[in-house]
Amino acid sequence: MRLLPTKNCKPGMKLAKKIYTEDGLVLLGRGVELTERLISRLIECGVGYVYVEDPRTADIEVPETISEETRIRAVAEIRSAFREMVSAPRRKGVTYPYVGKQLRGVMNMILDEVGNRQDAMIMLMNMGTVDHYLYQHSLNVCIYSTILGMAEGYSKDELMVLGLGALLHDIGKTQLPPQLLSKPGALTDLEFAEMKRHAEYGFQLLKDEPNIPLIAAHCAFQHHERLDGSGYPRGIKGNDIHEYAKWIGIADSYDAMTSARAYRGPMLPHQAIEQLFVGTGTLYEQRMVQVFCDKVVLYPIGLTVKLSTGELGVVVDINGAYAHRPVIRVLNGADGRPPAEPYEIDLSKQLATMIIGIAQDETDISAPAGH
Repeated sequence: MRLLPTKNCKPGMKLAKKIYTEDGLVLLGRGVELTERLISRLIECGVGYVYVEDPRTADIEVPETISEETRIRAVAEIRSAFREMVSAPRRKGVTYPYVGKQLRGVMNMILDEVGNRQDAMIMLMNMGTVDHYLYQHSLNVCIYSTILGMAEGYSKDELMVLGLGALLHDIGKTQLPPQLLSKPGALTDLEFAEMKRHAEYGFQLLKDEPNIPLIAAHCAFQHHERLDGSGYPRGIKGNDIHEYAKWIGIADSYDAMTSARAYRGPMLPHQAIEQLFVGTGTLYEQRMVQVFCDKVVLYPIGLTVKLSTGELGVVVDINGAYAHRPVIRVLNGADGRPPAEPYEIDLSKQLATMIIGIAQDETDISAPAGH
């Protein structure tokens, strides 16, 4: 399979991976043939990249950070918990103890799949998800934060608290007008001021819940605070920001950058990481960004890349210890023509060869005779 920008897909291509709704349900199945109408609709829904079938890479399978079954169950539980907490009017002294138990169940599922894998990497999870502004985003940030917590050596109890804080970091957005969340283009000063209140709304929703740790409520409160005091809602800085909120802030920023927005397409992982590094020492702790970088798969499997040798190829495997130097199957030689037989280059062993760019268009790669 190949990973292509949706805008560069052509009618007749077939999906190699499913497309999911925000609720975690399958919208389009594997093997569905794309039409002009489907491509346009996917672009309108914010699906920036899709996996398509390609006979030259038919053997490539993209590993999932969590199983499809766990993803669907987790998103359903998150949706149910969020709706339960915000559907009824909030009255003093009224709590929702079942919600905390429900979300602990989600965390146990995630820890069962991810927590026992010391080699777990942060894989891009936004490809092929429609309208992922809240439920999928909450799940993604939770998984990313859990992997970071594992890298830090947190205990299972600590991972549970960190994960709950990540799952619930954006619940305050349920208190905002939907048109504000989906507005194309820049927000006005008044709109941005209202948007920033979601952190405080989240804290107020969570702080008195009996089965949700108070630290998780503070993660919702602090995930937009920044090292130099330039964040919100309180402008606190440095060690006044809880360590968990710092991890969640990095994961939240990364997931936002690698997601489509009404006003821009999604960044690829290496582009988002560059932006995180720009903020080191001011917005984020340098050590934490480095840990994040070490755990991120910078070049997703299926992505077409340009090499310093002039060759073009597709990422077919990840080297765990050197995630930024994957295995590449070359489909175009340095002369711009396809080789008689595709061959592979392991960049962790051929250190003089580097990835210098991304081939965004299908026409960047010539098809061999007969294709």
